[in-house]
Amino acid sequence: MGYLFISPWLIGFFIFTFLPIIVSLVLAFTSYDILSSPRWVGLANFQQMWSDRRYWNAVRTTFLYVFTSVPLRLIFALAVAMLMNGAYRLVGLYRAIYYVPSLVGGSVAVAVMWRQLFGESGAINLGLSLLGVDGPNWLGNPRTVLIPIIILAVWQFGSPMLIFLAGLKQIPQELYEAASIDGAGGWRQFRSITLPMLSPVIFFNLVMQLISGFLVFTQGLIIAPGGGPLQRALFYSVYLYEKGFAQSQMGYASAMAWVLLIIIGFFTILVFKTSDNWVFYDSKEDA
Repeated sequence: MGYLFISPWLIGFFIFTFLPIIVSLVLAFTSYDILSSPRWVGLANFQQMWSDRRYWNAVRTTFLYVFTSVPLRLIFALAVAMLMNGAYRLVGLYRAIYYVPSLVGGSVAVAVMWRQLFGESGAINLGLSLLGVDGPNWLGNPRTVLIPIIILAVWQFGSPMLIFLAGLKQIPQELYEAASIDGAGGWRQFRSITLPMLSPVIFFNLVMQLISGFLVFTQGLIIAPGGGPLQRALFYSVYLYEKGFAQSQMGYASAMAWVLLIIIGFFTILVFKTSDNWVFYDSKEDA
C-alpha cells in the first residue's frame, strides 16, 4: 500500500529526473544537434573544452562570481540576522521585508530592472551625479560589468538570513550572561559563543549558497546578454544554454553539464571534509 501512495512521485522522478540524467550522460559522449541522430564521439566533447576560449571565460567568470558573492551574501545575511534577533517593534515586518528579495531576486523582471538601474543613464549613475561623482558605464566596461550582478546576489540575502536567525534563536542566553559576568565584550562573545554555536548553520548555508552560485543563470543572461564586454560576465550555465539551445550542440552542452556537476561535487565534498575542523556540534562535545 505504501508503494502505491508514493508511485506517482516515483513515476515522475523516473520520467522527469532520472531518465534525463541518464540521457544527458550518454549524449555527453556524442555529437547531437537535435535534428539528426546522435553520433558517438567518445571524449571529443571534453577535449574540445580545453581549446574553447569562451568556455574558460565562463569558468573564470563563474568562479569569480561564486567566491565573491557567496562570502558577501553570508556575511550580510548574518549581520542582518543578528540585528533582527530581538524583540523590537515591527521586527516581524522587517524580517518579511528583508526576505522578499530572495523570492523575486532571481526573476526576469528584477534582472531587467537591475539592468535599467545600472545603465549608463540609470538611477544609480543619476544618484552618483547628484553627489558630484561621475558614474561608470557599469554594463559596458569589462572591469565593472560583474559588479551589478554580484550586488544583486548579495541583495538576495533573505533565505540565509532566516536560517541564521533560526540558529541564533537556539543559542542559550545563559552563555552570553556568563560571558558578560566574566568581562567578555561583544566582539569576544561573537567569536567565542555566536560563531561556534552557529557553525552548523553556517555550514549548511555555505553548501547551499555554493551550489546556488555555480548555477546562476537568469541574472547573467538578462543583465549582460552575450557575456557582456570581453565576455567578462559570461556564466557557465548561460554558455551551456547557448551551446545547447542556441547552437544545437546538445552533446557538448551535456558534457559541460557533467563537468559542472563534478565541480559542484568537488567543492561540496571539500566543505564537508573540512567541516570537522570548524563546525561545532553539541553531540560531539557530549561524547
